[in-house]
Amino acid sequence: MLKKCYIGIDTSNYTTSLSAVDERGEVLVNLKAPLPVKEGACGLRQSDAVFAHVKHIPLLMRRLQEALEGYTPVAVGVSARPRDAADSYMPCFLSGVAAAESFAAGMGLPVYTFSHQNGHVMAALMSSGGAERLFGRAFGAFHVSGGTTEMLLVTPRGKDFDISLVGESADLHAGQAIDRIGVAMGLSFPCGPALEQLAAQNQSPVPRPRVSVTGGVCHLSGLENLALKLYRESGDARLTAAYVLAFLAETLTRMARHFREEHRDLPLLFAGGVMSNRIIADTLKRDLGGEILFAEPAFSADNAAGIAYLCRARASEH
Repeated sequence: MLKKCYIGIDTSNYTTSLSAVDERGEVLVNLKAPLPVKEGACGLRQSDAVFAHVKHIPLLMRRLQEALEGYTPVAVGVSARPRDAADSYMPCFLSGVAAAESFAAGMGLPVYTFSHQNGHVMAALMSSGGAERLFGRAFGAFHVSGGTTEMLLVTPRGKDFDISLVGESADLHAGQAIDRIGVAMGLSFPCGPALEQLAAQNQSPVPRPRVSVTGGVCHLSGLENLALKLYRESGDARLTAAYVLAFLAETLTRMARHFREEHRDLPLLFAGGVMSNRIIADTLKRDLGGEILFAEPAFSADNAAGIAYLCRARASEH
Protein backbone atom coordinates (compact mmCIF):
# COMPACT_ATOMS: atom_id res chain seq x y z
CA MET A 1 0.00 0.00 0.00
CA LEU A 2 1.29 3.46 -0.89
CA LYS A 3 2.22 5.74 2.01
CA LYS A 4 0.95 9.32 2.29
CA CYS A 5 3.13 12.37 1.79
CA TYR A 6 2.74 16.15 1.65
CA ILE A 7 4.26 18.38 -1.03
CA GLY A 8 5.82 21.81 -0.53
CA ILE A 9 6.68 24.32 -3.29
CA ASP A 10 8.59 27.57 -2.80
CA THR A 11 9.68 29.98 -5.53
CA SER A 12 11.64 32.79 -3.91
CA ASN A 13 13.73 35.43 -5.65
CA TYR A 14 16.81 33.24 -5.12
CA THR A 15 15.85 29.55 -5.36
CA THR A 16 13.31 27.14 -6.85
CA SER A 17 12.48 24.58 -4.15
CA LEU A 18 10.35 21.42 -3.97
CA SER A 19 10.05 19.17 -0.94
CA ALA A 20 7.95 16.38 0.55
CA VAL A 21 7.43 15.08 4.08
CA ASP A 22 5.72 11.88 5.21
CA GLU A 23 3.02 11.41 7.85
CA ARG A 24 5.63 11.18 10.63
CA GLY A 25 7.22 14.46 9.60
CA GLU A 26 10.31 12.96 8.02
CA VAL A 27 11.70 14.91 5.07
CA LEU A 28 11.62 12.57 2.07
CA VAL A 29 13.21 14.96 -0.39
CA ASN A 30 14.33 18.59 -0.36
CA LEU A 31 15.21 19.76 -3.88
CA LYS A 32 16.69 23.19 -4.62
CA ALA A 33 17.86 24.95 -7.77
CA PRO A 34 19.48 28.41 -7.33
CA LEU A 35 18.36 31.05 -9.80
CA PRO A 36 21.17 32.10 -12.17
CA VAL A 37 22.61 35.57 -11.66
CA LYS A 38 24.96 37.27 -14.12
CA GLU A 39 28.56 37.74 -13.01
CA GLY A 40 28.95 41.03 -11.16
CA ALA A 41 25.22 41.40 -10.48
CA CYS A 42 23.69 41.47 -6.98
CA GLY A 43 20.31 39.93 -7.73
CA LEU A 44 17.54 39.39 -10.26
CA ARG A 45 14.66 41.38 -11.68
CA GLN A 46 11.32 39.76 -10.93
CA SER A 47 10.70 39.00 -14.61
CA ASP A 48 14.01 37.11 -14.78
CA ALA A 49 13.20 35.22 -11.57
CA VAL A 50 9.81 34.13 -12.92
CA PHE A 51 11.44 32.96 -16.16
CA ALA A 52 14.05 30.96 -14.24
CA HIS A 53 11.39 29.30 -12.09
CA VAL A 54 9.40 28.32 -15.17
CA LYS A 55 12.51 26.55 -16.50
CA HIS A 56 13.44 24.92 -13.18
CA ILE A 57 10.06 23.60 -12.03
CA PRO A 58 9.56 20.84 -14.66
CA LEU A 59 13.08 19.51 -14.02
CA LEU A 60 12.59 19.44 -10.26
CA MET A 61 9.13 17.89 -10.64
CA ARG A 62 10.66 14.94 -12.47
CA ARG A 63 13.20 14.47 -9.68
CA LEU A 64 10.43 14.78 -7.11
CA GLN A 65 8.43 12.06 -8.83
CA GLU A 66 11.43 9.74 -8.80
CA ALA A 67 12.05 10.38 -5.10
CA LEU A 68 8.45 9.64 -4.14
CA GLU A 69 8.29 6.07 -5.40
CA GLY A 70 6.09 4.18 -2.96
CA TYR A 71 4.35 7.35 -1.72
CA THR A 72 1.15 9.09 -2.77
CA PRO A 73 0.73 12.87 -2.32
CA VAL A 74 -2.43 13.84 -0.43
CA ALA A 75 -2.06 17.64 -0.33
CA VAL A 76 0.08 20.42 -1.82
CA GLY A 77 1.38 23.49 0.01
CA VAL A 78 2.89 26.53 -1.68
CA SER A 79 4.36 29.88 -0.66
CA ALA A 80 2.10 32.45 -2.32
CA ARG A 81 3.50 35.66 -0.81
CA PRO A 82 6.58 36.89 1.06
CA ARG A 83 4.86 37.55 4.41
CA ASP A 84 1.42 37.29 5.98
CA ALA A 85 0.50 40.90 5.36
CA ALA A 86 -2.18 42.47 3.18
CA ASP A 87 0.34 44.29 0.97
CA SER A 88 2.86 41.43 0.73
CA TYR A 89 3.36 40.46 -2.91
CA MET A 90 6.14 39.40 -5.29
CA PRO A 91 5.54 38.04 -8.83
CA CYS A 92 8.07 35.23 -8.40
CA PHE A 93 5.70 33.40 -6.05
CA LEU A 94 3.08 33.19 -8.80
CA SER A 95 5.33 30.62 -10.50
CA GLY A 96 5.01 28.31 -7.51
CA VAL A 97 1.27 28.86 -7.19
CA ALA A 98 0.78 27.92 -10.85
CA ALA A 99 2.89 24.78 -10.38
CA ALA A 100 1.02 23.81 -7.20
CA GLU A 101 -2.40 24.29 -8.75
CA SER A 102 -1.40 22.31 -11.85
CA PHE A 103 0.13 19.47 -9.82
CA ALA A 104 -2.91 19.29 -7.53
CA ALA A 105 -5.53 19.54 -10.29
CA GLY A 106 -4.12 16.51 -12.07
CA MET A 107 -4.47 14.41 -8.90
CA GLY A 108 -7.56 16.01 -7.36
CA LEU A 109 -5.64 17.27 -4.32
CA PRO A 110 -6.27 20.28 -2.06
CA VAL A 111 -3.88 23.25 -2.27
CA TYR A 112 -2.94 25.24 0.83
CA THR A 113 -1.19 28.60 0.55
CA PHE A 114 1.29 30.04 3.06
CA SER A 115 3.81 32.83 3.24
CA HIS A 116 7.48 32.32 2.41
CA GLN A 117 8.34 33.67 5.85
CA ASN A 118 6.11 31.18 7.66
CA GLY A 119 7.81 28.42 5.69
CA HIS A 120 11.21 29.65 6.87
CA VAL A 121 10.10 29.70 10.50
CA MET A 122 8.56 26.22 10.25
CA ALA A 123 11.65 24.74 8.58
CA ALA A 124 13.86 26.29 11.26
CA LEU A 125 11.54 25.06 14.01
CA MET A 126 11.57 21.47 12.76
CA SER A 127 15.28 21.25 11.90
CA SER A 128 16.54 23.01 15.03
CA GLY A 129 15.40 20.23 17.32
CA GLY A 130 13.14 22.66 19.16
CA ALA A 131 9.78 21.67 17.73
CA GLU A 132 8.62 19.72 20.78
CA ARG A 133 9.72 22.51 23.13
CA LEU A 134 8.26 25.42 21.16
CA PHE A 135 5.04 24.07 19.61
CA GLY A 136 2.13 25.62 21.45
CA ARG A 137 4.34 28.34 22.97
CA ALA A 138 5.08 31.92 22.02
CA PHE A 139 8.65 32.56 20.90
CA GLY A 140 10.76 35.10 19.08
CA ALA A 141 12.11 34.52 15.60
CA PHE A 142 14.57 36.29 13.33
CA HIS A 143 14.15 35.98 9.55
CA VAL A 144 17.43 37.23 8.11
CA SER A 145 18.07 36.90 4.39
CA GLY A 146 18.69 38.82 1.19
CA GLY A 147 15.13 40.11 1.11
CA THR A 148 14.29 40.31 4.81
CA THR A 149 15.83 41.37 8.09
CA GLU A 150 12.96 41.09 10.55
CA MET A 151 12.42 40.33 14.23
CA LEU A 152 9.16 38.49 14.86
CA LEU A 153 6.86 37.48 17.68
CA VAL A 154 5.42 34.04 16.93
CA THR A 155 2.24 32.95 18.72
CA PRO A 156 0.57 29.53 18.43
CA ARG A 157 -2.59 29.02 16.38
CA GLY A 158 -3.59 25.36 16.47
CA LYS A 159 -0.93 23.42 14.56
CA ASP A 160 0.15 26.62 12.80
CA PHE A 161 1.18 30.04 14.15
CA ASP A 162 0.64 33.76 13.75
CA ILE A 163 3.57 36.12 13.19
CA SER A 164 3.79 39.76 14.29
CA LEU A 165 6.56 42.09 13.16
CA VAL A 166 8.30 43.65 16.17
CA GLY A 167 11.58 44.84 14.63
CA GLU A 168 13.34 45.20 11.29
CA SER A 169 15.99 46.93 9.24
CA ALA A 170 15.02 50.44 8.24
CA ASP A 171 17.05 50.26 5.03
CA LEU A 172 19.33 47.54 3.67
CA HIS A 173 18.79 43.85 4.45
CA ALA A 174 21.60 41.74 5.87
CA GLY A 175 21.88 39.51 2.82
CA GLN A 176 21.88 42.53 0.51
CA ALA A 177 24.79 44.03 2.44
CA ILE A 178 26.73 40.77 2.24
CA ASP A 179 26.15 40.47 -1.51
CA ARG A 180 26.91 44.10 -2.36
CA ILE A 181 30.14 44.04 -0.40
CA GLY A 182 31.10 40.61 -1.72
CA VAL A 183 30.48 41.54 -5.36
CA ALA A 184 32.51 44.75 -4.89
CA MET A 185 35.36 42.54 -3.62
CA GLY A 186 35.14 40.30 -6.69
CA LEU A 187 33.09 37.44 -5.21
CA SER A 188 30.26 35.75 -7.08
CA PHE A 189 26.61 36.18 -6.09
CA PRO A 190 25.34 34.93 -3.69
CA CYS A 191 28.40 35.87 -1.65
CA GLY A 192 27.55 34.48 1.79
CA PRO A 193 29.49 31.18 1.67
CA ALA A 194 32.62 32.77 0.16
CA LEU A 195 32.51 35.64 2.66
CA GLU A 196 32.26 33.16 5.53
CA GLN A 197 35.27 31.22 4.22
CA LEU A 198 37.33 34.41 4.00
CA ALA A 199 36.31 35.50 7.50
CA ALA A 200 37.28 32.10 8.93
CA GLN A 201 40.82 32.63 7.59
CA ASN A 202 41.27 36.10 9.11
CA GLN A 203 44.10 36.49 11.62
CA SER A 204 44.02 40.28 12.01
CA PRO A 205 42.29 42.24 14.79
CA VAL A 206 38.78 43.21 13.68
CA PRO A 207 37.78 46.87 14.20
CA ARG A 208 34.93 47.29 16.66
CA PRO A 209 31.70 47.57 14.65
CA ARG A 210 29.81 50.86 14.98
CA VAL A 211 26.29 49.49 14.66
CA SER A 212 23.03 51.44 14.66
CA VAL A 213 20.16 49.85 16.62
CA THR A 214 17.34 51.80 18.25
CA GLY A 215 14.82 49.59 20.00
CA GLY A 216 13.97 46.86 17.54
CA VAL A 217 15.02 48.84 14.45
CA CYS A 218 18.45 48.57 12.91
CA HIS A 219 20.22 50.42 10.09
CA LEU A 220 22.53 48.43 7.80
CA SER A 221 23.12 50.86 4.93
CA GLY A 222 26.25 52.22 6.62
CA LEU A 223 27.82 48.76 6.72
CA GLU A 224 28.46 48.78 2.97
CA ASN A 225 30.39 52.07 3.12
CA LEU A 226 32.34 51.10 6.25
CA ALA A 227 33.33 47.69 4.90
CA LEU A 228 34.40 48.92 1.49
CA LYS A 229 36.40 51.75 3.11
CA LEU A 230 38.17 49.12 5.22
CA TYR A 231 38.82 47.02 2.12
CA ARG A 232 40.23 49.98 0.16
CA GLU A 233 42.51 51.00 3.00
CA SER A 234 43.69 47.53 4.04
CA GLY A 235 43.44 45.55 0.80
CA ASP A 236 42.59 42.63 3.11
CA ALA A 237 39.55 40.65 1.95
CA ARG A 238 39.70 38.32 4.97
CA LEU A 239 39.70 41.18 7.47
CA THR A 240 36.86 42.90 5.61
CA ALA A 241 34.79 39.72 5.57
CA ALA A 242 35.33 39.23 9.30
CA TYR A 243 34.28 42.85 9.92
CA VAL A 244 31.06 42.41 7.92
CA LEU A 245 30.05 39.32 9.90
CA ALA A 246 31.02 40.91 13.22
CA PHE A 247 28.88 43.94 12.34
CA LEU A 248 25.84 41.79 11.52
CA ALA A 249 26.29 39.61 14.60
CA GLU A 250 26.49 42.67 16.88
CA THR A 251 23.41 44.18 15.23
CA LEU A 252 21.36 41.02 15.72
CA THR A 253 22.61 40.65 19.29
CA ARG A 254 21.40 44.14 20.20
CA MET A 255 18.03 43.55 18.54
CA ALA A 256 17.65 40.23 20.37
CA ARG A 257 18.43 41.85 23.72
CA HIS A 258 15.72 44.41 23.05
CA PHE A 259 13.28 41.60 22.20
CA ARG A 260 14.02 39.85 25.47
CA GLU A 261 13.50 43.07 27.42
CA GLU A 262 10.10 43.52 25.79
CA HIS A 263 8.95 39.90 25.79
CA ARG A 264 10.20 38.34 29.03
CA ASP A 265 13.08 36.21 27.80
CA LEU A 266 11.09 34.10 25.33
CA PRO A 267 13.08 31.50 23.35
CA LEU A 268 14.64 32.79 20.12
CA LEU A 269 14.70 30.98 16.78
CA PHE A 270 16.93 32.12 13.90
CA ALA A 271 15.96 31.42 10.28
CA GLY A 272 16.83 32.65 6.79
CA GLY A 273 19.81 32.28 4.51
CA VAL A 274 22.11 34.61 6.47
CA MET A 275 21.58 32.50 9.59
CA SER A 276 23.23 29.51 7.93
CA ASN A 277 26.46 31.45 8.61
CA ARG A 278 28.14 29.60 11.48
CA ILE A 279 30.35 32.53 12.48
CA ILE A 280 27.31 34.73 13.11
CA ALA A 281 25.49 31.86 14.85
CA ASP A 282 28.43 31.08 17.14
CA THR A 283 28.74 34.75 18.09
CA LEU A 284 25.04 34.95 18.97
CA LYS A 285 25.26 31.80 21.08
CA ARG A 286 28.22 33.20 22.97
CA ASP A 287 26.89 36.72 23.51
CA LEU A 288 23.19 36.04 24.10
CA GLY A 289 23.00 32.80 26.04
CA GLY A 290 19.60 31.53 27.11
CA GLU A 291 17.33 29.44 24.91
CA ILE A 292 18.29 30.13 21.29
CA LEU A 293 17.82 27.77 18.36
CA PHE A 294 19.18 27.71 14.81
CA ALA A 295 17.99 25.86 11.73
CA GLU A 296 20.34 23.37 10.15
CA PRO A 297 22.08 25.07 7.17
CA ALA A 298 20.13 23.05 4.59
CA PHE A 299 16.87 24.27 6.15
CA SER A 300 18.00 27.81 6.94
CA ALA A 301 18.45 29.09 3.38
CA ASP A 302 15.47 29.11 1.03
CA ASN A 303 13.80 25.69 0.91
CA ALA A 304 10.34 24.16 0.55
CA ALA A 305 10.51 21.78 3.53
CA GLY A 306 8.86 24.29 5.85
CA ILE A 307 5.98 24.67 3.38
CA ALA A 308 5.62 20.86 3.23
CA TYR A 309 5.49 20.76 7.04
CA LEU A 310 2.84 23.49 7.09
CA CYS A 311 0.87 21.59 4.43
CA ARG A 312 0.99 18.46 6.60
CA ALA A 313 -0.28 20.41 9.62
CA ARG A 314 -3.07 22.12 7.66
CA ALA A 315 -4.19 18.87 6.02
CA SER A 316 -4.50 17.20 9.43
CA GLU A 317 -7.09 19.83 10.40
CA HIS A 318 -9.41 18.86 7.53
